[in-house]
Amino acid sequence: MKHKRRLIAAVIAAALAVGGFFIWTFWPKQTVLTFGMMAGSYWDVPNGNCYRIIDQTIQRFEKSHPGVVVKYTSGILKRDYSEWLSEQMLLGQAPDVFMVQPDDFNTFSSIGALKSLNDLIAGDSSFKPGSFYKASYDAGQYQGSQYALPYESVPVMMFVNKTLLQQAGISMPSNNWTWDDFYSICKQVTCDTNGDGRPDLFGYYDYTWQEAAYSNGASLFNANGTACYINNAKVVSAVQFVKNLAALSGNTEPTSREFDLGQVAFRPFLFSDYRTYKPYPWSIKKYTGFDWNCIKMPAGPSGGNVSELNTLLMGISSKTQHSRLAWEFLKMLTADPVTQQQIFQYSPGVSVLKQVTESAQTQALLSQSDLDGQAIDTTTLDEIMKSAVTAPKFRKYSSVIQMADSRIDTLISNGGDIEPALATLRLDILNYMEQ
Repeated sequence: MKHKRRLIAAVIAAALAVGGFFIWTFWPKQTVLTFGMMAGSYWDVPNGNCYRIIDQTIQRFEKSHPGVVVKYTSGILKRDYSEWLSEQMLLGQAPDVFMVQPDDFNTFSSIGALKSLNDLIAGDSSFKPGSFYKASYDAGQYQGSQYALPYESVPVMMFVNKTLLQQAGISMPSNNWTWDDFYSICKQVTCDTNGDGRPDLFGYYDYTWQEAAYSNGASLFNANGTACYINNAKVVSAVQFVKNLAALSGNTEPTSREFDLGQVAFRPFLFSDYRTYKPYPWSIKKYTGFDWNCIKMPAGPSGGNVSELNTLLMGISSKTQHSRLAWEFLKMLTADPVTQQQIFQYSPGVSVLKQVTESAQTQALLSQSDLDGQAIDTTTLDEIMKSAVTAPKFRKYSSVIQMADSRIDTLISNGGDIEPALATLRLDILNYMEQ
């Protein structure tokens, strides 16, 4: 009897082993794709929907790719994200697909942490680079190769304190305004109302020589960082213009508090701030003592109403074992109209796809959140995006632009001959870049 029981047990065990073998061999296996993201808004404004777009995109991706599961680590704040991502790379555990902050892109591209997308793009007839805004798409290029795709962009616009202008009897500028218009209005509003020797009403706050240079059609470097044009006549003109603006207040700069209190007429303003603080409920918590709106940046004599574009990118790890799946997921995040339409629903940025930003649905969303009937329309937003420029992409860019900022800010504040100063700066930058 015992022998018979042992025989039965052995047969059952063998059957289970064989069955397990066949299940292990032929049952569809689960593939895990990892994704790296930060919590909250990259644009430093309140956003309670940071996971909503990602979660819904993952749900659609998993449904269209049976057997694939996308996982991510939640709760990583923007201030910690770069360090967390770098640690994952050092451990050999970089996510297959991950968000790339603009400040990290040059480094990750140059050290080989990001996979070049050139072959994937060339081999995918369904992928259309022309569907993106050019400046957004170019933000993912390094040394002539595409290393990331744009997910969300935010252009710089000009904040206008309408109340301050009305009190001075000045009309709201149009979207086609120029440096001359800008200077004239700043000159009219800048004054010392209490007689203490310091202006308390100002024309502008935080307008920089770089913004002036972009709107004057200037390029500061070539794409690879091997040439510097910072002493170009267009840049000279831009620096001189900002120097003239600063002289209106005797080089006295307003404080951020004075801007918040409505004592400043103009300030460069991110579209993400506009989307956040213009509609209710944040409209009652900031900039409440005056009426305001945003328009295009003023055009220089050699340029146009051009804005710098800031873009949050997404890329694929060079170490991924799932290149094709990672590419398909990356496309769904960046090139899919359904995902990109949700940018306008749940995020303060602008879709990187032209067809989405131009859509009637986007116009309805912009109008829906507007309290005073002055919402920026999709035509204006589309024009801003199409004319926008993005900063050059080379490894030492952050360092050299900091050097330029420091030297030019000092030149504006302390005076001096602009042309020779910029010529010297150019040589110093070239020497630094050659090191």
